[in-house]
Amino acid sequence: MPIRNDTDSGPLSRFLGWVGSHERGFLLSVAALLVGLSAFALLADEVMEGGTVGIDRKILMAMRNPHNLADPVGPPIVEEAARDITALGGNTILAFLTVVIGVYMMLDGKRRLALFLWGSVCTGTLMGSLLKYGFARPRPALVPHSVYVSYSSFPSGHAMLSAVTFLTLGALLARSDDRRRMKAFFMLVAAGLTLAVGVTRVYLGVHWPTDVLAGWAAGAIWALLCWTVARWLQRRRKIETDSGGQ
Repeated sequence: MPIRNDTDSGPLSRFLGWVGSHERGFLLSVAALLVGLSAFALLADEVMEGGTVGIDRKILMAMRNPHNLADPVGPPIVEEAARDITALGGNTILAFLTVVIGVYMMLDGKRRLALFLWGSVCTGTLMGSLLKYGFARPRPALVPHSVYVSYSSFPSGHAMLSAVTFLTLGALLARSDDRRRMKAFFMLVAAGLTLAVGVTRVYLGVHWPTDVLAGWAAGAIWALLCWTVARWLQRRRKIETDSGGQ
C-alpha cells in the first residue's frame, strides 16, 4: 500500500500545511473574526429591536447646539474640517485612492496583488450595499443633515468602506517595511483615518452612532479576512509578496 506524506500537493493539503506552520496567527485571526461577527450580530439585533434608540439620541444631540439643532457644536471651522474629513470616506476618494495604489502596484510588478486589492475593496463595497438594503434603517431625523446623503443608514457606508480600504492598505504597507515603528505608524494612521471618518458622520448628523460602530465592525472583519487570504495566497505564490517577490 502506498504511503502518503505531508508533501501531497492537493489544495486542502497545502491549506492545512499553511495553518500548521502559522498556527498562532491563524487562530488569532479566526478569534478576531468570530469576535467581530458576534459584535456585529449583537449590535444589529439591538438596533432592529430599538434597544439603542436612547443612547443613539443622547450622543447625537450632544454634538448639536441645543439652541439651534442645525448647528453642530464648535466653531464653523470645526464643521468645515468635519466635512473635509468625512469626504475621505466617500466613494469618490476611496475609489480614486484604490485605483491609484493598484496602478502603482502594477507598475511595480505586482499585478495580481493589485487585482486582489481591487477585488477586496469592490466586494467590500458590494457587501456594504447589501447590508444597507437588508436592514433599511432610516437616517436620523432629529437634526438637519450637514451634508448630502442617500440610501439607508445601517451600517454606515463611510465607516465601513474606510475600514475596508484604509486598514487593507495599511496592512499591505506595514508588511512592506521590516521596521516595527514603521509598521505601527502605517497601522495607526489607517486606524486613525477610519475612526475620524466615522466620528464625523455622527457629528454631521447623517448617521446614528450605532450605524458607525456597525460599519467599523463590518469593515474591520472584511479587511482582516482579506488580509488573511492574501497572506495564504502569497505563501502559495499565487499573488506577489508585498516586497515584490514571487
